[in-house]
Amino acid sequence: MGKNQAILSNKGELTSFSFDKYQIRFKTSPRLERYTKVEEYIDLIPILQNLYFDVESFLKPIEGVCIQYD
Repeated sequence: MGKNQAILSNKGELTSFSFDKYQIRFKTSPRLERYTKVEEYIDLIPILQNLYFDVESFLKPIEGVCIQYD
């Protein structure tokens, strides 16, 4: 995993998106068992906007997203 990789995972109804020093958690479908592909769609932009992030500055350095479970 490279320095500019974000990490996607979930536990129960919460998804976790981690990058740099941030870990953003948000509620997802109770039917979601686990992520299997990064191609699955998550619209982070409204979530980041609601948290008052500078969306462009936060997303720009991300070169990829990987799925990781403990």
